[in-house]
Amino acid sequence: MAIKQFPLPDVGEGLTEAEILGWRVQPGDAVTVNQVIVEIETAKASVELPCPWAGTVRELLADPGQTVEVGSPIIAIDMGGAEPAGEDGGKIGEESNGRIATLVGYGPRTTSTKRRPRKGQQPAAATAVAEAPPQPQPEPQPAVPAAPAAPAGGYVPLAKPPVRKLAKDLGVDLHGLTGSGSGGVITREDVQSAAGAAPVAPVAEPGARERRVPIKGVRKATAQAMVNSAFTAPHVTEFLTVDVTPMMELREQLKSHPEFRDVKVTPLAFAAKAVCLAARRTPDVNATWDEAAGEIVYKDYVHLGIAAATPRGLVVPKVRDADQKSLKELAQALEQLTSTAREGKTPPADMLGGTFTITNVGVFGVDTGTPILNPGESAILALGAIRDMPWVVDGQVVPRKVCQLALSFDHRVVDGQQGSQFLADVGALLANPAMAITY
Repeated sequence: MAIKQFPLPDVGEGLTEAEILGWRVQPGDAVTVNQVIVEIETAKASVELPCPWAGTVRELLADPGQTVEVGSPIIAIDMGGAEPAGEDGGKIGEESNGRIATLVGYGPRTTSTKRRPRKGQQPAAATAVAEAPPQPQPEPQPAVPAAPAAPAGGYVPLAKPPVRKLAKDLGVDLHGLTGSGSGGVITREDVQSAAGAAPVAPVAEPGARERRVPIKGVRKATAQAMVNSAFTAPHVTEFLTVDVTPMMELREQLKSHPEFRDVKVTPLAFAAKAVCLAARRTPDVNATWDEAAGEIVYKDYVHLGIAAATPRGLVVPKVRDADQKSLKELAQALEQLTSTAREGKTPPADMLGGTFTITNVGVFGVDTGTPILNPGESAILALGAIRDMPWVVDGQVVPRKVCQLALSFDHRVVDGQQGSQFLADVGALLANPAMAITY
């Protein structure tokens, strides 16, 4: 019988740990090569890991909710007798030097670590039992009903990320719930019902009305990135208030256009197009400061980052080559990107290599802000809420659709002239979309 342990691989850019979100298999289940066996959360996103071998699950070596270091074994697979060989004579899912082979684009780092015992697990007893002298038998005792055994491997019924967050916010332990959803999935109603049935303490002890949430995953990575950005790049922020009435009128017209009938064209899509066009005249905003090389790197492409709020924290997935896309293509890409991000399914690779970022604070009803640069970029645009406000048109005060823009930039790369020019260009394109034909 061949038992192999699968160590947690590095699924991103040098990540050192990940949290086990939920197992897709249990001890005794048969598995095949590249079958998804577990979902983990890294500092960048949630990732589904495939199995590198075919066989039977012998043991789950990490519990849901546990943070595991890269290289630590997380599952034991019984491969049943001889280990099958691949086409090159090596073992399935394993290289000749014994490391786990790359699976669906991810590869592990070799690390020598020991698995921590599960809570309540006792060390294995000595095996020399056969030679021990016979012990006197105790008198029979009345039978006591046994407590129900915990599911093997610390299995937790499935729950979507927003439901997990709700449970944490309400202080509900998912271990004690039985999901009413399809396949035993825990729903929001299950969590809310459990929270409503919880007893209320008659006297609040110190700290009883406080919650402590570990800083990890996306929140930990975001915090570190923002600190590094704020204290590395000298930020400058400029503001511009724009009459976007023509843009909103064009948006309404596009709704009835056959080409845009099934496309959700949002103000963010117009802003994305305006940024790509304006960057042609001011390439400084799409450049990078390379401290090590002592160079400014100008990019002839725009990988546009869109800041998205998710249950796990802020993520910034990218629209690759956004400058090559039409307004319709941008609208479609943005809709798919934000939907995937909110579901927590954005692959780590989709959040790397951005050149410019837009943060749409207007969706929260906020007028403007002072955004912090995404590390490695030189500018970020905040798009505020669009409101009906009084505006002077041809000497008359009339109600118009008005929006505030805020541009933060790295003053090492972008001077005040270039920053002001870029912001004015974006504003002009949103105030008069017909100007796009001149860019």
